[in-house]
Amino acid sequence: MLLTVDVGNTNIVLGLFDGEVLTQSYRLRTDARVTADELGLLFNGLLSRHVHPDGVAVCSTVPLVLDQLRLMFDRYYADAHIVVVGPGVKTGVPLLYDNPREVGPDRVVNTLAAHTLYGGPAIVVDFGTSTNFDVVSDRGEFLGGALAPGVEISVDALASRAARLFKVELSEPRSVIGKTTVEALQSGLVYGFASQVDGMVERISKELGSDPIVIGTGGLSHLMYDLCESIDHHEPDLTLIGLRLVYEKNA
Repeated sequence: MLLTVDVGNTNIVLGLFDGEVLTQSYRLRTDARVTADELGLLFNGLLSRHVHPDGVAVCSTVPLVLDQLRLMFDRYYADAHIVVVGPGVKTGVPLLYDNPREVGPDRVVNTLAAHTLYGGPAIVVDFGTSTNFDVVSDRGEFLGGALAPGVEISVDALASRAARLFKVELSEPRSVIGKTTVEALQSGLVYGFASQVDGMVERISKELGSDPIVIGTGGLSHLMYDLCESIDHHEPDLTLIGLRLVYEKNA
C-alpha cells in the first residue's frame, strides 16, 4: 500500500493506492504550527482501518509542515520507504524555467501526471489557494505558466476590505445579473474566475501556437469544471496520481 501526501497552503490531502488504484483519500486542514506527534495521531487515526503503508510519497509547499512530516514519518513509519519530491528525486520532468528551484513540487508532480494521462501539449489549471496554470510541452517538459489569486482568497479579501460585503457560499447563482448582494458576489466570483481561466487558456494557446489539452484539478475544480468552456478533463486527484508516479520512479 502506498500513501501519498500533498501538503498545500490550505489543505493536506492524503491518498492510499493499491497498485495504480486510488482506494481512499482524506482532506485535512493545513496548520503550519502542527507538531510531528499531532500529525502522527491524525494519520494513524485515519489510516487505522487500512493496511499499514510500505511506501510514502510526499510533496509540500509549506516548509514548516514538511519538517514535521519528516519527523513524524521517522517516528511512526520507520519501516516505510519515503520519497519527498525535491532536489535529487527523479521525476522525469525537465524544468524549462529560468530558476528551476523556484518551481513548486506540486507543479512538477502535476506536469508528470498530466503528460502521463493525457499527453501534450497541455495546460493544468489547479484551483487551490492560488490558481495555477502549468504549461506542459508535447514531450512532458514544464514550460512555465501563470499564478493568480485563488477563488477563496478573493472571497476573504472582499469580506475583509469592503464594509458592506461579506463571505458567501461558492456556488453558481441563478443568473449572471445578480438580483441580491449574495447573487452579485457569487456571479462576480464564480463567472469572473471562469472567464479568467478561459481567457488565460486562450492567451497561452496562442503563445504555444497549438491547441493544448486542458485539465482541471484542485479543491475547487468540481465547481469550476462545468463553468469553464476551455477545460477538457476534470481530474481532482491529479497531484496524488503524480506522487504515485514519482514514487514508482524512485522506489
